[in-house]
Amino acid sequence: MKAGVLQKSIGVLYILGAALMFALMNLFVSLAGELPLMQKVFFRNLIAAGTVFILLLFRKEKFRIKNKSCLLWLFLRAAVGFLGVVLNFYAIDRIAISDASILNKLSPFFAILFSAVLLKERPSLPEVLFVGVAFAGAMLIVRPSFGAEALPALAGFASGMCAGFAYTCVRVLGVKGERGEMTVFFFSAFSTLVSLPFLIIQFTPMSGYQLLCLLLAGASATGGQFFITAAYRKAPAKEIAVFDYAQVPFAALLGFFFLNQLPDLWSLAGYVVIIGAAIGKWLYHLSQTKKAQKQRSEEATEEEKKIPPSDENTA
Repeated sequence: MKAGVLQKSIGVLYILGAALMFALMNLFVSLAGELPLMQKVFFRNLIAAGTVFILLLFRKEKFRIKNKSCLLWLFLRAAVGFLGVVLNFYAIDRIAISDASILNKLSPFFAILFSAVLLKERPSLPEVLFVGVAFAGAMLIVRPSFGAEALPALAGFASGMCAGFAYTCVRVLGVKGERGEMTVFFFSAFSTLVSLPFLIIQFTPMSGYQLLCLLLAGASATGGQFFITAAYRKAPAKEIAVFDYAQVPFAALLGFFFLNQLPDLWSLAGYVVIIGAAIGKWLYHLSQTKKAQKQRSEEATEEEKKIPPSDENTA
């Protein structure tokens, strides 16, 4: 097996692991039961902050930020990412975890829109069409109305928008040379500190089972972060990101077996449309990559033809 194919295969396994971890996070948050929202958010981020804190202690640069220009983007990523987690957990507590998962997975489509604004990356017409199709699929799940019953699904939709913005900020930070570990730590520490006052004010005593669920939610979220980071080190995001949508069937199965949740036909139709749009976007990017590689190869061949033959005499 070629090295490139092997690396991509390992990347796919890692991203499937991340999808399972995040689905488990959603399950454990739901299993924790009737606890204040910020109490759940606090424990979700505490484990990640503590884990990355320990890792950074053993790094040469420790907690040093690359440059001052990164500070604003770190703050934006943390603030909007924190809002996205709050909205996602609000949705998880009120709708099927598979619905919350797929709505949160609108983030790559929102990232296309935000990249056009923040990174001046002009989307192609097919990309714009895929965004429109994905949002149409989301409407099948949200089924917008003017009643309060639509709020949890709309919160899930908004969590995908926040995640898309946060991931765009991560890309900006990557371009500026900021370390991934520092980005994760800043977000996790920020979220832990911001949710701490709410935890103190609204703290509700927990049973051992509830505490275990929240700790497992935090551990799952941390594991998901490490898996997805490892995945993108093995292969480009455009080649393997579509496999992250495995979180939806994982969440549907976990919701069915542990929470007796069964998505309705409207939600299932929405899943098909959104995942179909994601697969279409993935295939489009692969075709564009192959086309670019072929063009570069042809240009290199043309350049070689232009090189005059050597005048050196052979013995």
